[in-house]
Amino acid sequence: MKLLVINPGSTSTKVSVFDDDAEIFTESVFHDAPLLLSFSTTNDQMAFRKKVVLDLLAENGLRIEDIDVFIGRGGCAYSQREGVMVIDRKLYEDTRDDKGGSDHPAKLGVMMAYEWGTEYAKPMYTVNPTNVDEFSDLARITGLKGIYRRAQSHVLNQKGVARLYASSIGKKYEELSLIVCHIDGGITISAHKNGRMIDGTEGAGGDGPFTPTRLGSIPLMETAKFLESHAPAELEAMCSRSGGFVSHFGTSDSNAVHKMVEKGDEHASLVWQAMIYQIAKSIGSMAVVLCGSVDRIILTGGLVRFSDIVSGVRRRTEWIAPLSIYPGEVEQEEMMREVMKVLRGETEAHIYTGEPVFSGFPWDNS
Repeated sequence: MKLLVINPGSTSTKVSVFDDDAEIFTESVFHDAPLLLSFSTTNDQMAFRKKVVLDLLAENGLRIEDIDVFIGRGGCAYSQREGVMVIDRKLYEDTRDDKGGSDHPAKLGVMMAYEWGTEYAKPMYTVNPTNVDEFSDLARITGLKGIYRRAQSHVLNQKGVARLYASSIGKKYEELSLIVCHIDGGITISAHKNGRMIDGTEGAGGDGPFTPTRLGSIPLMETAKFLESHAPAELEAMCSRSGGFVSHFGTSDSNAVHKMVEKGDEHASLVWQAMIYQIAKSIGSMAVVLCGSVDRIILTGGLVRFSDIVSGVRRRTEWIAPLSIYPGEVEQEEMMREVMKVLRGETEAHIYTGEPVFSGFPWDNS
């Protein structure tokens, strides 16, 4: 069977085709922020992203009609449990409509898989979308009753590399306490304890380090001042598409920004080092979540290709635990592998319930 794996990210579209578990091809197309910002909403990118997928298939001698199983990275629906989930109409609609309260391009993976899977009457699945919720109750609480922190992160890659690391030392993921950092166009940092992501930064929600496309955490009162002269939609876009490097330099191209750093540009150098500093701060907070008992700090994602990011994080955090580095990501292989287990009858896929994992505490209605 030919499996198409569709992975839209904040700065790229990555596509793989597997023949069962044998890779036919994997390719990624980079999209700079000005191009993506020409679309009013993430949903408006659908036709553009579909063409990217179809072009990559054609370049590799394949047609969409050749595909037997569609697999799309997902997110933005109501929070979900870990694992493989069937993509049905309810999941498609809730993803499209951002029922989970976030807006991330990963949603387009589910939407494309559904539209093509429906058109050609083929199976369609998603695996560990961005809104898998395994938070502890302590991680949810804020200083405002009824306002809670949300689980939104690079679950797919974080759990994938965590399992890869565990296997490399002859242990199970469920036996370890880890801090996993996905560092790319979006950045999320999570505490993993006994196979669950019990706390973490919310990548596209104005939380954690700023990134090439996201503003990260900023003081609340400064946010209020910003909204005095800007529309809420502008702030929402800065959470996921037009913050970070885009705000400072007009581009999400990390290579271009790093070249500015190498040439001694003062602005670029300070912003670049501040991003590293904020990554390290978030790692420190996750170490507190794990009570200082951390087996490993894992760095993964596209920006790990920059040695100064690795060395900068290492210098500030290696006193907590040793670091392991996994450049890039394992998302394509992880989606294929988990879906193949379902197709072979080794595991079962979940059905989307249309209800969030967490919907509040008993006292919220009092």
